[in-house]
Amino acid sequence: MNGLGGLNKSPNGVVLGLVQLQLPVTKTKEDLAKQTEKVCEMMWKAKRHNAPIDLVVFPEYMLHGLSMDMNDEIMCDMDGPEVQKLREVCKETKMWGCFSIMEYNPNGNPYNTGLIIDDQGDMKLYYRKLHPWTPAEPWEPGDVGLPVCEGPNGSTLGLAICHDGMFPEVYRELAYKGADVILRTAGYTPPIRHSWRITNQANAFCNLAYTASVAMCGSDGTNHSMGEAMIVDFEGGPIVEGSDRADEIITGEVRPDLAKEARLNWGVENNIYQLGHRGYVAVENGVTDAPYTYMHDLQNGTYKLPWEEEIVYKDGQKYGFGAPRKIK
Repeated sequence: MNGLGGLNKSPNGVVLGLVQLQLPVTKTKEDLAKQTEKVCEMMWKAKRHNAPIDLVVFPEYMLHGLSMDMNDEIMCDMDGPEVQKLREVCKETKMWGCFSIMEYNPNGNPYNTGLIIDDQGDMKLYYRKLHPWTPAEPWEPGDVGLPVCEGPNGSTLGLAICHDGMFPEVYRELAYKGADVILRTAGYTPPIRHSWRITNQANAFCNLAYTASVAMCGSDGTNHSMGEAMIVDFEGGPIVEGSDRADEIITGEVRPDLAKEARLNWGVENNIYQLGHRGYVAVENGVTDAPYTYMHDLQNGTYKLPWEEEIVYKDGQKYGFGAPRKIK
């Protein structure tokens, strides 16, 4: 149930617009400025859409494309002109926006950063990609955790960026903090199509959350991104699915109030609650321990797989990147 792609918005609904943005080629500062204007134009296109869109979601790499170019000239700053224009267009269109930038880092490789800006132009969420797609991406691993924010019409938003979505722990953390609508922005190419679909669905069901995901779209002459926006309900069923048509805006309505209702009233498969209350039928309030070895090992800095010594790729040098810096 999504109100015919959000055309018929319910009083408790949030209409999402997922932009299957044409994959750009960005080599110069001028290219960056031109692509920023393109994103702003797409915000106005979303404003003119028949569906009353509350939140417009752009894919990862919306400004920079898939070249993995770390040239300082085309990196963004939080107080730079690109972010300022994004804030202005949200205020002008009176719509929320979810955006992607490659953020300059004076102390290492750039960060792959996601932003959520409200309809007044105020920054509501700032996130640095926790899990770069190694060994094919050079970005510095995120260092600001996994924030959530209040979104339109009573929603609570979380953001995962591309490869983050392959880690169930990322979505569990966002849901644990209250997110009932979890966005996933990506630059994925067709070989990831099946994994994309099943993780978007599983992450929704396992956390009783809506997931809304979109990738870049089209070709830059070398790479081909797949688009394939999708919105999944909290039972894991897709309610809207896009195609591979570049610059198309896929729309649909989500109902955060229904996700909240399920989290309160479900017994069977209320897994986000049951994780921390194991066997509550047998034991009052359930067992609240942490029975998973990997959790303790991560906390202690001793995470190590039984086959770790045999793993082939442990840096990006075979993918054309330099040797990683050592952590002091």
